[in-house]
Amino acid sequence: MIALIQRVHRARVQVAGDTVGEIAQGLLVLVCAQPADGEAQAVKLVDKLLKLRVFSDEAGKMNRSVQDVGGGLLIVSQFTLAADTSGGNRPSFTGAAPAELGRQLYGRVLQLARERHPQVAAGIFGADMQVELVNDGPVTIPMHIA
Repeated sequence: MIALIQRVHRARVQVAGDTVGEIAQGLLVLVCAQPADGEAQAVKLVDKLLKLRVFSDEAGKMNRSVQDVGGGLLIVSQFTLAADTSGGNRPSFTGAAPAELGRQLYGRVLQLARERHPQVAAGIFGADMQVELVNDGPVTIPMHIA
């Protein structure tokens, strides 16, 4: 799985003008499943998200997790994270999982996150979404879960 994690003051995702997911302070997580991904990658991703120490402590060091600060998770599917631009000017997305596998793994990530964290919002798989955020820092971390 590929994830792009952004520490945010607030974020929301809209579909057709309606807000479908929104958080205050927390992590906006863009997620892309790849063809070889399965349950193990979904579990590892959620484990990492909940423990990732990217929020500042009293000394200003990134030493707190989203759980430590009581922040939210906004998890949005984004197959374009698997873009390959090496072959020209039009990206190839063959590195992304087929739609059904992507939908299944995105759903599993959401399920695991909701079982373990009280504030989880989401986009809609496959929808044309508009994502708004106020990046805090800015802190943006790419992650590859093998």
